[in-house]
This record gives sequence, structure tokens and C-alpha cells, in this order.
Amino acid sequence: MELSVNHLLGIKYLNEEDIQLIFSTADQFKEVINRPIKKVPSLRDITIANLFFENSTRTKLSFELAEKRLSADVINFSSSGSSVSKGETLIDTVNNILSMKVDMVVMRHSSAGAGIFLSRHVNASIVNAGDGAHEHPTQALLDCYSIREKLGDVAGKKVVIVGDILHSRVALSNIFALQKLGAEVKVCGPKTLIPKFIDKLNVAVEDNLIKALQWCDVANMLRVQHERMDNSYFPSTREYVQQFGLNKKILDSLDKEIVVMHPGPINRGVEITSDVADSKQSIILNQVENGVAIRMAVIYLLASKIKTS
Repeated sequence: MELSVNHLLGIKYLNEEDIQLIFSTADQFKEVINRPIKKVPSLRDITIANLFFENSTRTKLSFELAEKRLSADVINFSSSGSSVSKGETLIDTVNNILSMKVDMVVMRHSSAGAGIFLSRHVNASIVNAGDGAHEHPTQALLDCYSIREKLGDVAGKKVVIVGDILHSRVALSNIFALQKLGAEVKVCGPKTLIPKFIDKLNVAVEDNLIKALQWCDVANMLRVQHERMDNSYFPSTREYVQQFGLNKKILDSLDKEIVVMHPGPINRGVEITSDVADSKQSIILNQVENGVAIRMAVIYLLASKIKTS
């Protein structure tokens, strides 16, 4: 079995078989990372460059750990203080790195479509680690994998994504992945933070948090992305918390147990309170652990295509 794609640019370009292959490969790597010796020699002859043109702590660490667990050679590059800040173009930067004989590039960039652009111009396998407010495919894969692990399957499950849908690459990738795996998806948040095109994605909008939670099996709580906002989308943080913040009282008032997720970083006390984040219904730390296994699977499957090409 192999992936139908040579790059991971977005969930949009994967089919259900690709996603299931990534999951079954991640199952095997999950066993590896829980062993005393957590490394496998699978990618000893592969060199991977991590290019982060936007700040990231968790995603970058997760990718780096995944690459090292697979015994790949790793180069890390961040744009602050680099030639990019001196005006060098994206293609020049990447070509300079590729001339060092790099096989794969993991890239986060503030521009939507940066990974697609790169894949057309450079001869290396590209993994999109987040492009602007467009997609964040490995996050959606690890989220769906975590749901599968907790509930046995993604198909038939009801998932609500709550919060800043408009600026969230996690939301878009999650919608694509959940639908491909047969889940039903709703979004919930202030009207100003719901994109105009949402109905074209076959996603219902619920503006009442309690109703959304009563409907769902899983609630994926997103943070408000103030850094992507050029003006105010709601009156105040306090008002946002009152309408869309999840606390233990709300969670306990539901007539069923729902699963609570969060892609991180959490604004504790805004989208969820600490007692929800740390409760037994939360699978936030499982998501972090599963992120390494999923990223190992993606890198391994793409690298095996490099080796055979």
C-alpha cells in the first residue's frame, strides 16, 4: 500500500484510503514510541528540512521528534534573523537548502498555498505544517486519529468545531478529514467568526453552544486567533467566554458524556476552563502524543515514495 500523493499539501488532496493507511501506519509507530528504545532506523538515508516561516512551538517539536524517531537527518530553519527577513524569496531560500541534498521539506508559512507553490518549483517532497488560514493537514489527521482511538471509529460520529472558524486552518482541514471519514460536522461560534463559504462545505452552523454540545459526540474547541485579526470580531473576551466558553458546569449539565479536544495552545479560561482541559473527558494530551505517531506515519509513507521513485 502506498499514498496516492507525493506531498501532503492538504487533506483536500487525500482520499479515504490515504487517511486509513496513515492511521494504520501510525498504529505501528505508536507501539514504537511507547517502547523503551523509541527509535527505528527506517529513514537513515533521508534528510528533512523543517522550514518555519511562522512561529510554532508544538508543531515544530512534534515534527522534529517524529523525524528523529525515524532516524532521519534533520535541518531546522526559522525565518527570524534569516535571509528571508533581508528580502530573499521563498524559492531562493528553499533552493539553497535543497542544494544541500534535502529529500523532504516540512514547511509552515503565513501565506495560503505556499506549500502548493513550492511543490511546483522544487524537487523534494513537501509536507504542509500550516499555511496561513488555509490548511493544517497533520493536525486534522491527529485529531481524527484521536477520535478513532477514543470512540472506536470516526464514521457516524457528530463533531462540533467551536470558536474562531474564520481564521483557523485547523477547522478547514478537520472539516475535510471528518467528512471523508464519514462524520457529521457542525461549527459553532460568533457569526463574525464563521466564514461566508461554510454552507458550500456541507457544514451546519449552530450559534448556541449548549445546543451544539447536546448534539455532538465530540467538541473540538479552537482558540481565538487574535494575531490574525485586523479588527475586532466581537465586543470583548468576557462576552466571548459567556457565550462560547466551555466550563465544567456546562459539561456536567449535559445529559451525556462528550469528548473534549483542543489543538493547542490553550487560552485557559477563554475557550475552555482549566477544569475542563484537565478533566477525564478531555483527550488533549492524547492528541499531543498521537501527533508524533501521525507525523512519523506521514513522513515514513512519503519517504518510501522518494526511495522508490
